Amino acid sequence: MSKIAIVTDSTCDIAKEQIEKYGIKLLPLKIVYQDRQYIDRVEIQPEEVYENFEREIPKTSMPSPGEAISLFEKLAQEGFTDVICIHISSGLSGTYQMVKSVARQMKDIINIEVIDSKALSMGMGFLVLEAKKLVQSGMDFDEVVERVRKLQKKIKVFFVVKTLEYLRKGGRIGYVAGTIGEMLNVKPIISINEEGKYYTYDKVRGRKRSLNKIVEIVKEYAKGKKLKFAVMHGGALEEAKSVLDKLQLPNLDLAAFGQIGPSMIVHTGPGLIGVVFYEDDE
Repeated sequence: MSKIAIVTDSTCDIAKEQIEKYGIKLLPLKIVYQDRQYIDRVEIQPEEVYENFEREIPKTSMPSPGEAISLFEKLAQEGFTDVICIHISSGLSGTYQMVKSVARQMKDIINIEVIDSKALSMGMGFLVLEAKKLVQSGMDFDEVVERVRKLQKKIKVFFVVKTLEYLRKGGRIGYVAGTIGEMLNVKPIISINEEGKYYTYDKVRGRKRSLNKIVEIVKEYAKGKKLKFAVMHGGALEEAKSVLDKLQLPNLDLAAFGQIGPSMIVHTGPGLIGVVFYEDDE
């Protein structure tokens, strides 16, 4: 009798209550300051990262191979036969490759499939929640993996930041163009390409127009379709609420609204507004 565990990392931005309710297993990243480090979302919360920004912009580090091995051994001891791991885009972090390497070492103990979300935040969170739902429905391991991989190709992520400084400092700038546009207050609408890296989807001048553009993008995709979507923010609650208000349409199903986690904040800085969605054809 197979027993399937779902594993992800702390960049998924799934609410803590849902993580606990569905028994999703987490491999947290670390938030690293010069003289200390914290376990992402466990020992440090978003507000603390914002408060410390003026003194120091921390770095992030991925989970260690030892932590992944310990988790998989624990799952095997708990009677799990299979594990589906869904991780932050390989174009943004080495977490996926590390877990894949560990999974190969563990194949005699437990069967592990590692999926590159090519996304982050609720773009990855949607995949994790769908995987858990399919497992709970009694679907077998191979079919769950196939369905999640199929959904991964449908996920769309778009976001804007107040400044590109944090993406640049964290080495996550990808194919997003920089400096001259910033001086002219040109705001890139950032998305994720097939490599799982950031790129400029569009450019608009000014913060307000950039938020309106994000709303337009969702509405354009939603024509004649039903979308499941999330609105996420980095310390910009009121602006996020304004975006959400403009997306109250019958064919748009809100699945999540909230604050991104510490590891995301480190790389985007305060002021991120993002939308994540996919066509819900069920």
